[in-house]
Amino acid sequence: MNASVPLARRAAAEAVGTAALVAVVVGSGIQASELTRDIGVQLLANSLATVFGLGVLIALLGPVSGAHFNPVVTLAAWFTGRRTADGPGPREVAAYVPAQIAGGIAGAVLADAMFARPLVHWSAHDRSAGHLWLGEVVATAGLVWLVLGLARAGRARSAPVAVASYIGAAYWFTSSTSFANPAVTIGRAFTDTFAGIAPSSVAPFLAAQLAGAGLGLVLVAVTFGRPTPTAGDEAVVLVPHGERQLPSPARPARPAEESTVSS
Repeated sequence: MNASVPLARRAAAEAVGTAALVAVVVGSGIQASELTRDIGVQLLANSLATVFGLGVLIALLGPVSGAHFNPVVTLAAWFTGRRTADGPGPREVAAYVPAQIAGGIAGAVLADAMFARPLVHWSAHDRSAGHLWLGEVVATAGLVWLVLGLARAGRARSAPVAVASYIGAAYWFTSSTSFANPAVTIGRAFTDTFAGIAPSSVAPFLAAQLAGAGLGLVLVAVTFGRPTPTAGDEAVVLVPHGERQLPSPARPARPAEESTVSS
């Protein structure tokens, strides 16, 4: 993120980015279900749209707010950076999390509006089962591990491709189809469509996501160790951080002119 951007603008970027993400998830689910009855094809269309949409949003808004779009990412970044001032502070957390949740709800309403569906229609898609909760733990742990791991490894510039690719893969290898995001989960309860989740299923999903975030932090600590603050760290997409001005290439020294000795 750019630390010079006012907090209100960063929070707005988080709200708009999360809204756009949920609109992509819900809207592509509606479109897919209208074009085919094959559940596999529907999930394929939904996951591909999410991969492309998420990658674009991270690339666009990463330099503004860090492109979290996800309360567990914000909380994980705060937790790991609280002792080194290398991450969002309490003010950022207090601004980002409500903005993300509000954006998630707005994105679901927008998607319903675009397809002439009731703006708010609680989902009847029950997702209450132990194996689904385990899927959410795994999906969220992997996401937190990836996001913070990229930052620790100095590969934050790969985030748009890496994070979007991981979410696309997790659609298929997790039983829950990888919500991995409390704001998105809450937003998807507002739409009774392919991507919806019944309100009664939301709380267990949120608990599983928080547990997954904790597991992800453990994986980061085990594989990357504790962060070592260094002056001028590189700006981290998805993890708020001071933006680094990369050093300019050193100018080559001018060769010394040969002296001419007249005899």
